[in-house]
Amino acid sequence: MQSRTPASRTGRPRSAAADTAILAATREALVELGWSRFTLGDVATRAGVAKTTVYRRWAGKSELVTDALATLFDQLVLPDRGSLRADIEGVVLQFAELLEQPATKTALMAVVAEATHDEALRQRLREKIVARQKRLVVEGRRRAQHRGEIPADATDPAPQIDLIFDVIAGAVVHRTLVSCEPVDADWAARFAAVLLDGLATAGA
Repeated sequence: MQSRTPASRTGRPRSAAADTAILAATREALVELGWSRFTLGDVATRAGVAKTTVYRRWAGKSELVTDALATLFDQLVLPDRGSLRADIEGVVLQFAELLEQPATKTALMAVVAEATHDEALRQRLREKIVARQKRLVVEGRRRAQHRGEIPADATDPAPQIDLIFDVIAGAVVHRTLVSCEPVDADWAARFAAVLLDGLATAGA
């Protein structure tokens, strides 16, 4: 008797529209309710989907909020303003504007607080946000090298890329969310001068 191989079962394809609605509802709920009152059930209601749709995609609110935040950071682009200095100023201003949005501010502060005692969440933040946004530094270095503003890489650029990202992201996050001071064109220009020229020439 000829054996038959069971046909593989495939579930319904994941709906991009549902994902978009859920992530938007997550950001809305966070701003309105805060972390402690925020639930996946409320997100499902706001997004107009079944609770099971949310639970099939995300194990809990930490994962959901991280993904909702990551989609905002993925909107960042490195503007081509003609020089490395101007590009840095442009991305700093864009990053600060993103951090000023209530949804970004609330979500970022919430997940960072939760991540202090959740290693899995810290790893998810590194993968979903930090690692992906380093693309901006990679692109900026490549563009500056093409213009002849900085030399081509002679060694592995990864450690320098990590450091540059930490310096820019750390400064803008601290200025915007901790010090609660404005990041305007003047501050962005002074920051770029320190980054590119060093402390000795920053006040010149």
